Amino acid sequence: MAGEEINEDYPVEIHEYLSTFENSIGTVDEMLKTMMSVSRNELLQKLDPLEQAKVDLVSAYTLNSMFWVYLATQGVNPKEHPVKQELERIRVYMNRVKEITDKKKAGKLDRAAASRFVKNALWEPKPKNASKIANKGKSKS
Repeated sequence: MAGEEINEDYPVEIHEYLSTFENSIGTVDEMLKTMMSVSRNELLQKLDPLEQAKVDLVSAYTLNSMFWVYLATQGVNPKEHPVKQELERIRVYMNRVKEITDKKKAGKLDRAAASRFVKNALWEPKPKNASKIANKGKSKS
């Protein structure tokens, strides 16, 4: 930014914000070029269905977010535009995919092993007759 020339078409206070925005746009552009360098079919063939869903959802969310920004730059309130509902719909599906992923990561319960563990860990009182029988044997000795 030191070598950048400040344009007088906008207030100096927002120069840093605009520079950051320009850098972010450049990063997005690089990512899009990388994604577009591989055909969608090639990409999806290498992924399992859950990963395919993630790619599709992230792509849809990104495009709608970029449209949100476009609307804002055109003076249209994106909160009053159908794009808001679309972003919310995509977010709901992203949460569903996250739940599925979390369920896959969760540990599996071996019920039989858990039952044996609990059964062996529990204290079992001795029958009342067993203590009397044990005492009788000791007194005779």
